[in-house]
Amino acid sequence: MLCLGIETTCDESALALLQDGRLLAEELASQVDMHALFGGVVPELASREHLRILTPLLDQLFARSGTGPEDLDCIAVARGPGLLGSILIGMALGKGLALSTDAPLIGVDHLRAHLLAPDLEQDIPFPALGLLISGGHTRIYLIRSPLEFELLGRTLDDAVGEAFDKTARLLNLPYPGGKHIDVLAGSAVPETTLFPCPYLDNANLDFSFSGLKTAVAQYVSSHPELKLERLDPEPDYDRIISQNKDLARVCASLNWSIARTLYQKTKRGLKARNGVRSLLVAGGVAANTMIRTTMQELAREHGLPLVLPSPELCTDNAAMIANYGFHLFSAGYRHGLDFDAVPRGRAMPFDYICTAGTPRE
Repeated sequence: MLCLGIETTCDESALALLQDGRLLAEELASQVDMHALFGGVVPELASREHLRILTPLLDQLFARSGTGPEDLDCIAVARGPGLLGSILIGMALGKGLALSTDAPLIGVDHLRAHLLAPDLEQDIPFPALGLLISGGHTRIYLIRSPLEFELLGRTLDDAVGEAFDKTARLLNLPYPGGKHIDVLAGSAVPETTLFPCPYLDNANLDFSFSGLKTAVAQYVSSHPELKLERLDPEPDYDRIISQNKDLARVCASLNWSIARTLYQKTKRGLKARNGVRSLLVAGGVAANTMIRTTMQELAREHGLPLVLPSPELCTDNAAMIANYGFHLFSAGYRHGLDFDAVPRGRAMPFDYICTAGTPRE
């Protein structure tokens, strides 16, 4: 079975083909350099770039794989959450292809696709406790199977990726900020009392990183020497570290506070859900070195395997969309052409047409 995946929820235009659940070919056009000039994603520019590049990308994908639209058995497209204008561009492509080829269409939850991304590389022991950490989302799920997700906790305001990006802007580091902070942090020892581990004085599994963002902003404001003189799209890390050792220390301290916060909340989730067989961490921020190390420590403490996607599958990609779409289609789920986009902040409906019995969420 040949499944096409389409991903346009933010600033990555991505297409992928899966043949019987295995990656056959993929194409990706990143907009990072464009948005780096503004310190973050500009929604209007993102949607225009998706519109410009998707059709050429699709032609390249079919040419590389030796396939064509007529070979598609199903089409999976990310319907959200994300930037509404960007999502609509990808959905228009998916619906157009479905209409012209009669291939079944599946709208995919971008967040669940992230959590199942490791499935492309390794087996996931279910039930799993899943931690999703990205630029716009921080969530904990109980995942009983590829089709059964229970949301246990979520961010109440700012996501973990936003804390990294906002700090990067304050320091004059380019977007996306997390990878630059992670590199600089690797050369310093964190000061564990410099920044708080936010929103731990409670019994729930929700997150809040707005207070941490404020604490970092206040510290940088009172230490203006930390800010780089100019924003360089390709920072010279060695020069920065040699000339501004305090900057590396601040980056390491922020990394530590975020990693320990995620550790404590995820540990709480593991204690509340006895019987899970693995700990799964996914999303763009899952590429962070200290977070990966900290989650490995937590998994080891509980005698669980840690399931992590490779760094390439941490970022937004179409292979994960095709993968989750493949699972849904194989279980008998599909959409008509009338399903809608789901922007960030709106609940994702489970509104599939089920051809194999009663739908389950």
